[in-house]
Amino acid sequence: MRGNHLGEFEELVLLAVASLQGEAYGNAIQQVLAEEAQRQVKLSTVHVALQRLEEKGLLRSAFGEATPERGGRRKRYFEVTAAGIASLKATQAIREHMWNLIPNQL
Repeated sequence: MRGNHLGEFEELVLLAVASLQGEAYGNAIQQVLAEEAQRQVKLSTVHVALQRLEEKGLLRSAFGEATPERGGRRKRYFEVTAAGIASLKATQAIREHMWNLIPNQL
């Protein structure tokens, strides 16, 4: 299923971008995933997910200003789109519904 369906890693990346509130770029996202989700992932894996999410319209990106500490290279910042927020909320609702189907024996 394509479109707004989120895989687990895509969901985590979207949540990381949303949590960084305007400061979401590759390394920062990788750090949030490591610290908050206990997921050690390669930066290239993060970039592939970001590209896929942007292609789906769930993220948008823009380049920031060049900085001396990056040798004049600009960071690419990401933000969650309205479609991305809707997709996250739908995924959350599905997960909650599925958890509610399980008897209270867990």
